[in-house]
Parts: sequence; C-alpha cells; structure tokens
Amino acid sequence: MGGTWVRRILVVEDQSALRVLLCEMLSREGWETAQASDASEATRLFTEFDPDVLLTDIDLGSRPSGAELALMLSGLAPHMGIVFLSSYPRAAAGARAMGIDHAVFVAKQDLGSASDLVLAIEKALSTHPAPTATVASEHAGLGALTRHQLDILAMIAKGWSNDHIAGVSGSSVRAVERSISRIFERLEVTGDATISPRVAAAAMYMAAFGPSR
Repeated sequence: MGGTWVRRILVVEDQSALRVLLCEMLSREGWETAQASDASEATRLFTEFDPDVLLTDIDLGSRPSGAELALMLSGLAPHMGIVFLSSYPRAAAGARAMGIDHAVFVAKQDLGSASDLVLAIEKALSTHPAPTATVASEHAGLGALTRHQLDILAMIAKGWSNDHIAGVSGSSVRAVERSISRIFERLEVTGDATISPRVAAAAMYMAAFGPSR
C-alpha cells in the first residue's frame, strides 16, 4: 500500500534570500516546503498546503506579525508545530514563545547549521499535543490525520463530491483534491486497483465515529 508521507513546512520570512536558503536547506533534509513573504500570503497558502509545521520570523515588516500569524493559524490547526526564527533576543519571546504553548524559539544569530534547525522543528512537533481526538487514535491510520483532514474525511463519509466539499469549506476544488490525496496517503488506502480509496477511507471513518450525518 502507500508509502511514507513527506512532512510539510510553511516558511514565512520577509527577507527573500534567507527565505529561499531556509527552504533549500529543509528540502535537503527531506521536508516539502512552501514559502511566503508575509502573513497575508501565508494565510492564503495555509489551507491548500496543509503544513505540519509553521516556521516564521516574528517581525515580517508588516502586520500581522509572525507571532499574530502563528496564533491565528494554531487556532485553525492545533496539531501544527510552531517555530519562531528571529533576530529578537530570546528573552523578548517570553517563557512561552510569544505566548504560544509548545512553540519553539530559535535566534537567527544562534543558528549554526541545518541540523540545529531540524532539531528545533522536531522539538516543536514532539512537544505538541496529539492532533486528533482519542477515539481516532484508537483506530489504525486515523490518528495520523489532522483536525482539518478529519473534517474533510467526515464530508467524504457523507458521500459529498469534491465540488460540494470545496463549496462548504470555502476552499478551491484543487485544494480539496490535494487534501484528499494526502488523507488517502496517510490512511494507506492507495496502491490497490481493486479498492476505491474513497470508499475505504469513508469506511474507516464510519468504523471509528459511526455514520456521518
């Protein structure tokens, strides 16, 4: 069945050279990356890209700031790891990095190598609460889904088309298709031509939560 899925990181940095360098560095470490220069662009990318981690500068040169962006997106995706990479002194971030539980702060001046950054990212993921409800974790595969992906899967279990899901969720059809493809990969329901991934995924959801109404 399906292989391992590649983790995704959204990099938000207003300095273009540094932003490109960070994405290249993380790509070499096996991450799929998307990049944005400000909070507005990051917000537009967020739903379609469905990141596992947000890596952002605090001062983006405009409002919302990186801290405001992180607070907003973490509310939409509580599973997402948050890493602040900033020129701010560590003390300025506070005991809870910019007021966000489980966020990790890295000073740009202290960043020595790609491994330092990866360690910070892994720390943000390892200290984060589980992304799904306990009942989901008790069923193989569903525990790997984010809250957003579970919502999409609930709509699939209702028999809704991609167009209908896009209309209800306020996303583009392309974004929905990408989310569904990622759901199928995480549930490992692809690779067998005799099985419909959509039917198999819906069956897993209904086994865990009952018929979707």
